[in-house]
Amino acid sequence: MDQTFERIIASFLENRVGLIKGFLDENLSKHLKENLFALLLKQQLKVAGIGNDSNFLTNKSIRSDKIYWLDRAHNDLHENSFFDLMDEFVKYLNQTCYTGITGYEFHYAYFDKGTSYKRHLDQFKDNQKRAFSMILYLNEHWVLADGGQLCIYHPDSSQVIDPINGEGVFFKSSELEHEVLLSHKPRMSITGWLKTN
Repeated sequence: MDQTFERIIASFLENRVGLIKGFLDENLSKHLKENLFALLLKQQLKVAGIGNDSNFLTNKSIRSDKIYWLDRAHNDLHENSFFDLMDEFVKYLNQTCYTGITGYEFHYAYFDKGTSYKRHLDQFKDNQKRAFSMILYLNEHWVLADGGQLCIYHPDSSQVIDPINGEGVFFKSSELEHEVLLSHKPRMSITGWLKTN
């Protein structure tokens, strides 16, 4: 995996956005997608909100996805395989880039047809623990007409990323505003943050 980690870090250093195909292998991606669908059928996904703590609220005109937080306590084989991968990545980041990551949090994100997430920054004003944002996509056979692209806003340009199966995206949570464009069919990912103290 070191080569995969090196490639996403190199992409990040070049363009402020690490981007790599195959961060999740096909087998793990398949099982995580199956997990997400099972949770959806059981109505375990919750409407996502914006803000944190006392500032938390739901507003579907800003954000209309549904989420489910991953946790090792669920004792799910495939979620724990994902956490093992993230443990390896965090260890590699800390050893090679001295990032000081001490933890992470991840959730499934499900955007139904006709949903989106308006332009925003991932770091809260009153809490700077989120150091890096990560998105891992679970969408097979995605084409341009399906929409749902991630649009990242750089100072002088924007970058549009298709939510292609297995692809990983990595950027600083405090620096780059971004949005999920209107999706024309269900769009799935694991989204989360690498955190510091």
